[in-house]
Amino acid sequence: MDIRTPIRLPFHRLPVFPVLVAQGVVLLLAATLLWQFRGTVSGYSGLCGGLTAWLPNLYFAHKAFRFSGARAAQAIVRSFYAGEAGKLILTAVLFALTFAGVKPLEPLTVFGVFVLTLMVSWFAPLLMRTRLSRP
Repeated sequence: MDIRTPIRLPFHRLPVFPVLVAQGVVLLLAATLLWQFRGTVSGYSGLCGGLTAWLPNLYFAHKAFRFSGARAAQAIVRSFYAGEAGKLILTAVLFALTFAGVKPLEPLTVFGVFVLTLMVSWFAPLLMRTRLSRP
């Protein structure tokens, strides 16, 4: 293998994969509960808000965590910047598409499930398999 060719990890082997699965489960659960107890408009509004948070995180994970190893340090840094820029742009586009194209819509539900889906990443250390050892 050439030094310039970084090692690519498969998507399911990424360290962030359990967090993405948990975010997907939370957004589907929240949308289902909203649909069941508050109606159809709340259900798909929550689904739109959750997908607006989850899809950019999925893109970021794909871009940022695909390289590993010390030799791939430059590729890792470049991919983190590209992933974060793409995540911000994708979030803005998804919000614009949601508010322009989905009628009727409940904005508070959209933002509520959006924030709920993002809050899953706050608990990411609990979802990771590898534990960091203390010095």
